[in-house]
Amino acid sequence: MQALIDQFFNVQIMADAWPTVWRGLMMTVLLCIAVIPLGLLGGLLVAMANTAPWRWLRWTVVVYVDIFRAIPPLVLLIFIYAGLPFAGIRLSPFAAVSIAFLLNNSAYYGEIYRAGIESIGKGQMEAARSTGLSGLQAMTYVILPQAVRNVLPDLLSNTIEVVKLTSLASVVALPELLYSADMARSITYNASPIVMAALIYLAILWPVVRFLSRLERRMGA
Repeated sequence: MQALIDQFFNVQIMADAWPTVWRGLMMTVLLCIAVIPLGLLGGLLVAMANTAPWRWLRWTVVVYVDIFRAIPPLVLLIFIYAGLPFAGIRLSPFAAVSIAFLLNNSAYYGEIYRAGIESIGKGQMEAARSTGLSGLQAMTYVILPQAVRNVLPDLLSNTIEVVKLTSLASVVALPELLYSADMARSITYNASPIVMAALIYLAILWPVVRFLSRLERRMGA
C-alpha cells in the first residue's frame, strides 16, 4: 500500500512538480480561451449556412460536417501540424491545435445549433419577417436566442468535451497541462504529477458537470 501511495500520491513530488504543472494549466486555459469561442462561432456560421436558401451551400456544409465529424481529432491535428509543412505551410503548435479544433468543433457545434434552429416553428420566422425584419435580422434577433436556449445543455456538454480534448495538444509538444505533467513524470520517474493533473481536470470540470445535470433536469421539468 505504501508503494502505491509513493508512486501515485507522493505529496512531496507533487509540490516539486507544481510550478511546471501550473505553467501547463495556464497554457490549457489559454488554449480553451482560443478554441472554445472559435468552435462556437464556427458552428454558428455552419448552422446558418445550413439553413441558407442556396442548395449548393447547404450541400457544401453537409459535406464539411460529415468529413470533420468522421475524422478523429488526433488524426486531424497530426495532419495539420506534420503534414502541411510538406506543402510549405509551417504552423506553431498553438496555431495547429487552434485550426484543428476549429474544423472539428465547428462541425459538432454546427449540428447542435442546427437542431436548436429546427426546434423553432417556421411560424416564428414568418411572424418576424412580417414585422419588416430581413431574414438575417429575424434569425439573429428572434430564432437564434430561442434556439440557443433550447440546446444550451448540449452546447455545454460539448464544451466540456472540448476542454478534455485539449490534452491532445501534448502530441504536438504544446506544453499544456498533460504535457507538463508528463514532463514532470519523466524527470521524477513517478506518476504523481499525472495524478495531480487528473485531479486538476476533475476540480475544474466536476462543478460544470453538476451544473449541467441540474440545468438538464430544470429544462426537462
